[in-house]
Amino acid sequence: MSYDPEALIARHFLRETENGVASPNERAILRLIWRNPGISRSEITAHVDLTQQSVYRIIDQLTERGMLLLGAPKPGRGQPSPTLRPNGAFAYSVGISVNTDIIGICLIDMAGSVLAQSTVPLAGEPMGQSLDRVHEHVTEQRRKLGLTREAWLGVGFAIAGYHVGGTRYNAPLPLHEWSLIELGPLLAERFGKPVWVHNGANTGAIAEAMFGAGRHVRHLAYLSFNYGFGGGLIHEGELLLGGNGNAGEFSGIYDEEENKRRPALQYLIERLRENGVDVPSISYMRQHFEANWPGVAQWVDEVTPAYIRLINAIYAIFDPQAIVFGGQVPPDLAHMLIARTRIFGSPRYGVPRPFPKLIVSEIKGDASALGAAVAPFKAVLY
Repeated sequence: MSYDPEALIARHFLRETENGVASPNERAILRLIWRNPGISRSEITAHVDLTQQSVYRIIDQLTERGMLLLGAPKPGRGQPSPTLRPNGAFAYSVGISVNTDIIGICLIDMAGSVLAQSTVPLAGEPMGQSLDRVHEHVTEQRRKLGLTREAWLGVGFAIAGYHVGGTRYNAPLPLHEWSLIELGPLLAERFGKPVWVHNGANTGAIAEAMFGAGRHVRHLAYLSFNYGFGGGLIHEGELLLGGNGNAGEFSGIYDEEENKRRPALQYLIERLRENGVDVPSISYMRQHFEANWPGVAQWVDEVTPAYIRLINAIYAIFDPQAIVFGGQVPPDLAHMLIARTRIFGSPRYGVPRPFPKLIVSEIKGDASALGAAVAPFKAVLY
């Protein structure tokens, strides 16, 4: 039998009459309120394909379950209507993101409030030992915040690597022990909670869609610069997975030789070390990056052709409103690449095709861990 995290959700989160945490209509309303906290009850009907009577009934039921909070009505004409917000106290989740050098941890509540963010170094120790340290870290964070185990909905887990089936991912060499194994049931047993497993670039894209550029645009491509290089695609505000769960594996457009000149940060670190710059890890480089380090300009020159081809491929095939530079890329390095961007083709009759905005992500901390923390809520509520 295949692993299903929703089958492991605690009973008190589920609806009384049907399976699941929320029905499709309830999810549509919860999603609308999450994106528009403070929206009035009377405004909901204009945004969903439901009668006002049905909307009010669903909102009453969600409020009784403790999932929504009613606030003071907005000032204005007509009969006052209460405002609505998700109730963060109803549930929280934990996001864990495994990169090649660090493990990011993030706790958020149902309203999207970030409760805690931290990292655990990944120093070449066995996977089991790393997970023990993460478990201890999460337990301590929960204790400090006074979070009960009962309100813990689940875990979102992200790992660098491409999807090969089930909850198995093929990760880079530094994470070989984490590769090609069913992570879902292993982690669910370790944490005693349902676990949703994703590619780390995809959870970074989820975070960007819900907390970053996605607040203003509905279609974006997310570039995840890490040890390797990948990304995610957001269509109509939702993650686009593709037929095998690997949409956004941008490195796949390069052949074996070109792959060494793609904008993967492992190659930048190699170039810096060749030039005598002591950079112990990608996370260190992100925190201390200097554009004038010897080797930086050389690396940017080397990857520019592959970078430009990728940007034009995304532009031609996916046509996003924005391309977001994220992952572990230092912002100054992202701006250096953006300055090299060149668009193929020429305007027709003097009118060019609309080009996406190139945006450096402003999400603080580990976007992949934040998106992983959102994953349980996206799976069953939003």
